[in-house]
Amino acid sequence: MFSSPLISVIVAAHDLQGSLTTCLQSVLAQSFRDIEVIVVADPSPECPSDVIGAAEREDERVSVVRLDTVASVGAARNAGAARAAGAYLLFLDADHVLWDGTLQAMADRLRTCDGPDVLLFGHTRLHRGRSWPGGAAELLAGQGTTAFDPAGQPQLFGAPAYMWDRLVRRDLWLRAGASFPDGLHEEISVQHRLMLAASTAVVLKWDCAQLRRRHTAHPVGGPDGTHFDVFDRYEESFGLLEAQGRSDVVPHLFTRMVRQYLFLLALSDCIPRSRRQDFFQRAAAHYQRYVPEGYERPAGKEGVKFQLLANGGYAAFQTARVSAVARGVLSRS
Repeated sequence: MFSSPLISVIVAAHDLQGSLTTCLQSVLAQSFRDIEVIVVADPSPECPSDVIGAAEREDERVSVVRLDTVASVGAARNAGAARAAGAYLLFLDADHVLWDGTLQAMADRLRTCDGPDVLLFGHTRLHRGRSWPGGAAELLAGQGTTAFDPAGQPQLFGAPAYMWDRLVRRDLWLRAGASFPDGLHEEISVQHRLMLAASTAVVLKWDCAQLRRRHTAHPVGGPDGTHFDVFDRYEESFGLLEAQGRSDVVPHLFTRMVRQYLFLLALSDCIPRSRRQDFFQRAAAHYQRYVPEGYERPAGKEGVKFQLLANGGYAAFQTARVSAVARGVLSRS
């Protein structure tokens, strides 16, 4: 039913934490071996040529795409996808690891479900020595064991938009004309495009991968990438929904969008102080532009933050944020 290799693992080789060796070992040491590993490197010093060269020499399943210029992670992934020959694509970064046995579990799930377009799986995040469940854990837990039409599950668009927590059938990638943009937050619109184009999806209820990144956003966004890129990504995603008449998805994607904007505003090292107000105003404008009729904000403190953003008053938002930080410091004391 499937071509060989079954899975093309595409690894963007930017390695700011010295973790590429661990990532590659976690893939190549798996008991399931019907894979190819495509490592994409550019001339930047963040791509360790010794690690990449050793992997290529020591395992025939590894090939390297060497780009001529420094590239964004999106461009690296596109180059890897263009080289791939597998039936399915798995996109990883240097700070991801796969747990033992997960590729075999993925292969078994694909075969028992007649080759779905997308296989979704769980992941965890390692932060300050603790492992935290991924943002889609609750949604995945609520899915059944049979294949489903992702277009009929609009709540899935309320999950964080990642590409490394799923296998994507390569012919779906080609059929949808998928391509990562340059800049930051490159996964958002690509993931939504693929989910809208997919006919079938299944869930593997395993935590297959772990993110061990010290940063909260991918550090390799290209020379001109900024967190302001996130606005373009959501504009494209909402444009896709409008073009396909998918008003049922809008409330879920809207909630995800606002949560991501608030998350970025809450991180002191994401948005420069001099540009925080500009980011807030752009986020507030998107709130007013995309809020669906009759939308009900989340309850509790989160709902208050939604309202502050909806009102568009940066001074009030900052006052509430500073007060919340102060309360947190006092409670810890």
